[in-house]
Amino acid sequence: MPKRTLEEWEEDAMESVPYLASDEKGSNYREATQPVILEDSKIVQPKLEVHKTVKPWVHFLAGGIGGMAGAVVTCPFDLVKTRLQSDIYQNMYKSQAEALMMNTTRPRIVNLTLQAATHFKETVSIIGNVYRQEGFRSLFKGLGPNLVGVIPARSINFFTYGTTKDIYSKAFNNGQEAPWIHLMAAATAGWATATATNPIWMVKTRVQLDKAGKTRTYKNSYDCLKSILRNEGIYGLYRGLSASYLGSVEGILQWLLYEQLKHLIKKRSIEKFGAHDESTMTTTDKIKQWCQRSGGAGLAKFMASIVTYPHEVVRTRLRQSPLENGKVKYTGLVQSFRVIIKEEGLASMYSGLTPHLMRTVPNSIIMFGTWEVVIKLLSDI
Repeated sequence: MPKRTLEEWEEDAMESVPYLASDEKGSNYREATQPVILEDSKIVQPKLEVHKTVKPWVHFLAGGIGGMAGAVVTCPFDLVKTRLQSDIYQNMYKSQAEALMMNTTRPRIVNLTLQAATHFKETVSIIGNVYRQEGFRSLFKGLGPNLVGVIPARSINFFTYGTTKDIYSKAFNNGQEAPWIHLMAAATAGWATATATNPIWMVKTRVQLDKAGKTRTYKNSYDCLKSILRNEGIYGLYRGLSASYLGSVEGILQWLLYEQLKHLIKKRSIEKFGAHDESTMTTTDKIKQWCQRSGGAGLAKFMASIVTYPHEVVRTRLRQSPLENGKVKYTGLVQSFRVIIKEEGLASMYSGLTPHLMRTVPNSIIMFGTWEVVIKLLSDI
């Protein structure tokens, strides 16, 4: 073995520093970073990035602000979606898109494309009709109870998800995140949010289904709340809760997909800029990465909505006002599925899907984008 100089031994020692660890914590828990050699040949060990733990109240506040921003921008699409889901407005807003699928002379892909274009055109047309017949304010019907519901719902959802994800990862997975940790946290957040906010969504749905003019039933959201309590009791405020629990599957899928997409974006960033080092990123790169994460939230919502949409229709039917003779048509989750499919066909389970996607996809982009910005701002406080 050739004789080594003191300088060579010192250099080897410095290179091995990142891989050393105490007996209390093995080196496999640490990330090794290579030393940087400056021009004067001095070896400087770069600082390891310390990830800040986001405080629960920051998640709570950021989620509420993000939810509010998304709800205001996309409210007209929410109105159209709710009306198309209800059987009250089905004859008024009869879609012509289904007839396109009966044409067997064109390729199926062409029919599907034309059907999607027709749904989009009809959605815009319905918004125009509501504006002309009921006025501009009618486009934002239900926005009051919607905001009253969205702000606490998103606050609770983001707070519960962020908090339980941290708790579950520390309790069951040595502080490390994993898809099954995301699954547990998302399920907990979905069930907590649905239970806490169902009365608000009940009022919002009734107000949006209420026709303007002489046939109007409710003066405002408060009048609707009093009417439900007087005629249906406390139980009436929790109609559709079973469908909301089923609908928490959508939130679970969205969180899982969002976390995976965010992981891929982070991996690409590490490959390009180095591990956890934002100092080498320009402002343009940071904005691009933020847009990618926000777009990932929209894509996750799109995919989750396609899979779980039928529960939206069932939930709306369960929240409808009773028939004129006081008899309730939709009494439960399974019964509602059976009645709707039997009377209207399987396609009706996707009534209002186009305006739903036109609302929820941009809503998720705005909401998650705003959430990340607010967290970034408040984490420095």
